[in-house]
Amino acid sequence: MEVEISVEAEKKRLNSWVALTVVLLSVLMGLGKLKDDNIVQTRQLQKADAADAWSEYQAKKIKLHLAEASLRQAEMLAIANPASAGALKPRQQQLKHELERYKQESQDLQRKAQAKEQGMETLNARHDLFDISDAALSIAVACAAVAALSANLLPLFASWGFGAAGALFWLAGFAGWNLRIEWLVSLLG
Repeated sequence: MEVEISVEAEKKRLNSWVALTVVLLSVLMGLGKLKDDNIVQTRQLQKADAADAWSEYQAKKIKLHLAEASLRQAEMLAIANPASAGALKPRQQQLKHELERYKQESQDLQRKAQAKEQGMETLNARHDLFDISDAALSIAVACAAVAALSANLLPLFASWGFGAAGALFWLAGFAGWNLRIEWLVSLLG
C-alpha cells in the first residue's frame, strides 16, 4: 500500500511539473506570437515603403535620362542650326539645372530605399528569432506531453532544455539581440 502511495505521489509530482512547464511555455509562446505578428506587420509596411522608394528612384532616373536626351538634342540642334544656338541657350541651361537636381534627388531616393531595406533586414532577423523560439518551445511542449504520458523524467528534462533554448531566442527577439544562427535559420526557412 505504501509503495502505491509513493508511486502515485511521484506521478502527481511529475504531472505538476509538467503542468507548470506547459503553462510557462504557453505564456512565452503567446507573448512571442503577439510580438512576432507586430514585427510581420511592420515588416510588410517597411517592404511596401521600400518598393515605393525604389519606384520613386526609378522614376527619377527616367526623368534624368530624358533630360540628358533632351540636352543632347538641344546641343545637336544648336550645332546643326547655328542661328538657333542663342535661342536654345536658356533651354540648355534649364536642362543642365534639371540634370543636377535629378542626380541629387535620385541619390537621395536611392539612400532612402536602401535604408528602408536595411530596416527590413533588421526586422527579418528579429522575426527569425521568434520563429526559432516558437519551434523550440513547441518541441518543449511536446516533450512535456511525452513526460506526462510516459511518467518519465527524461522527456521532462528534454522539455526544459528546449524550453530554455526557446526562452533564450524569445528574449533575444524581444531585446533585439543579434543572436542569429544562420544554419538554423536556413534549416527552418
